[in-house]
Amino acid sequence: MENVCFPYLSFITFVPLLGVLVLLFINRNSHELLRSVALICMLIDFVGSLFIYFLFDSSSPVMQLIENYAWVPSWGISYKMGIDGISLFLILLTTFLGPIVILASWKDIQSRVKEFLICLLFLQTGMVGVFASLDLFLFYVFWEIMLIPMYLLIGVWGNPARKLYAAIKFVLYTIVGSLLMLVAILALYSIAGNATGTYTFDLLKLHEFPFPLQAQFWMFLAFFLAFAIKVPMFPFHTWLPDAHTEAPTVGSVVLAAVLLKMGTYGFIRFAIPLFPNAAMDAAWWICLLSVIGIIYGAWVAMVQPDVKRLVAFSSVSHLGFVMLGMFAMSIQGLQGSLIQMINHGLSTGALFLIVGMIYERRHTRLIQDFGGISKVMPVFSVFFMIFTLSSIGLPGLNGFVGEFLILLGAFKVEALRWYAIVAASGVIFAAVYMLWMFQRVMFGEITNPKNLGLSDLSPREVLVLTPILVFVVWIGVYPNTFLRPMEPALKNFVQVVEKKRAMVLDREKANKSQLQNESILALVTNKQEKND
Repeated sequence: MENVCFPYLSFITFVPLLGVLVLLFINRNSHELLRSVALICMLIDFVGSLFIYFLFDSSSPVMQLIENYAWVPSWGISYKMGIDGISLFLILLTTFLGPIVILASWKDIQSRVKEFLICLLFLQTGMVGVFASLDLFLFYVFWEIMLIPMYLLIGVWGNPARKLYAAIKFVLYTIVGSLLMLVAILALYSIAGNATGTYTFDLLKLHEFPFPLQAQFWMFLAFFLAFAIKVPMFPFHTWLPDAHTEAPTVGSVVLAAVLLKMGTYGFIRFAIPLFPNAAMDAAWWICLLSVIGIIYGAWVAMVQPDVKRLVAFSSVSHLGFVMLGMFAMSIQGLQGSLIQMINHGLSTGALFLIVGMIYERRHTRLIQDFGGISKVMPVFSVFFMIFTLSSIGLPGLNGFVGEFLILLGAFKVEALRWYAIVAASGVIFAAVYMLWMFQRVMFGEITNPKNLGLSDLSPREVLVLTPILVFVVWIGVYPNTFLRPMEPALKNFVQVVEKKRAMVLDREKANKSQLQNESILALVTNKQEKND
């Protein structure tokens, strides 16, 4: 049993739950105290994750800081957690946004504050747990834990008009995918156990087992549907615009910045290495769906009258790039895919915060209700402009790095060159819908008198946006800080996938050859019996 001297991953996973226990004993009317406790808890969580970053060996491709304890040994279930270069920055992104969403909701949420903060803290535990789990049973527990608080965030604190519709739609889509994944998890547990005699949910051990081709197809399909709904990929995206539009601001931020990445992370951590043959056979049509999502998301975003809904559809387009880079299966494509997950979390999360701040002042998100805002809100307009340019991939900001690496990685694969060329047009469309929206909201004459008295950003709001701005520029100017720790794990990922694919094909050939020999032997035996 390999365990670190201090359970760092368990600490950052369950600190938010300790915060929940503290909140339970505080009077529900003490709003400032409740928020302060939640903020301190999230800050402790973030500081704890920084320790993980500094302890992490960026030159090593293997899992680090492993915690492994028997949980239900008779069923092969263990409490196993660990990180590598693939999960490191996703965990850091989650803990980094924790204090930001608490600060962002300080004035926004005034009803049921205690319950709201409990939901956020509970959600934080589920999200970190998903990225750190190395046991499929444990992963599934954390995956399902996230569903409840997110449902409540949308259904209780969302837009009164259609919040229940959006919340139920979100839950139904997610549950369908989750149940299919659960069936596949039980199937791979059974197949591997029957073949080896050792029944286990340990992900690293299951990575080594070569599942038969036919079984791979069905299990990959189940995992694909679960993760494609979560991403969401076209055409499984229809829940996303409603959930984003009806959710409160911080709900949209968490949903866009972290929850959607659980789908893309699921592919790279589970679906592809467990079923590499099925994944690579399906790569061409997954890339096709990704390119369709890039173009479709951009075109639909272009005609949206609601700023928040526009940003929601932009996520469909941006995450299409992530999936294209991932299934290109080149190092550049994979690095671009992973860094673009982080970029989307920062840029789109910031845009939802921006939309929430203007909605707080005007109680409308319709583009036609604005115009000329930059004259009365100059600080707001600067932040809005930078995050808009980041979202469209301007060189020098974070979005450019991810999109460039994804397109480069896809173009290097001969079969995907036309996909890369078509996907590149998505960058142009993104510039069209984002800059056109920015122009109509921020420039021109102030035609609506309600916009004349708008107040600029408060110190709290500047504090919310500034940390995100720092990383948007940092990744754009010096991405090597983030790319270097990812590279060894991604190279190892490619090697493991190729090795396992070859192992499965060799086994299939051996089985086929054995069947042919048995058939020939049976024919010879029958012939001899007839002659006798």
